[in-house]
Amino acid sequence: MSPEMGAVIVGEASLFAIESEITKVVPNISQRALGFFVIHVCGRRFGVQEPDASMLGCSFEEVNSRLQRCGTHCAPVLGDINAAEIAEAYLDVIYRDTPRTDYFGLSHQKFVEVVHSSAITWAPDGDEAFDDGSVVLHLDVENRVRLIAFNNTDVADDMIGTIREVWLDADLFYGVLSRWRDNFDAEWESRLDLPA
Repeated sequence: MSPEMGAVIVGEASLFAIESEITKVVPNISQRALGFFVIHVCGRRFGVQEPDASMLGCSFEEVNSRLQRCGTHCAPVLGDINAAEIAEAYLDVIYRDTPRTDYFGLSHQKFVEVVHSSAITWAPDGDEAFDDGSVVLHLDVENRVRLIAFNNTDVADDMIGTIREVWLDADLFYGVLSRWRDNFDAEWESRLDLPA
């Protein structure tokens, strides 16, 4: 493999895909590489697509975690709730100081517990990859996956315009994650051995 691989996209950007690029490999396993990691949902890109957007260790580990917890990202209370309502509620409990008391029949604290215990937050993932305000929620619903992606904006109407939602067969979704992880890991390992 050549030292300059370029961007790799796994999946279909018009539906769901992961795209990444390794700009510089580092031997530290918690950082792995400098580059970018973005998620495409229904033709919209979520994440910062710049050569030096982020260290990619957190994004890699988050994909690994999703694969290990396959089928467990469940929040039945959100099953048939409109995506815009879910996005608003999520922003209220995670980012805003909102005096709201009801979250689909749950208290503020119970809704926070549902969000954290089900690990529905895929992005942001802990690194700078999603410093553009992107949020991607991942819900396992029986044999399907529901992705709700949006940008955290200052104005609610602006945020609603960024929402993308897709329902995928679980095998397709987890297959994309698995292929991306394997491709990324193989490139990272092969480039570790190359002279600087």
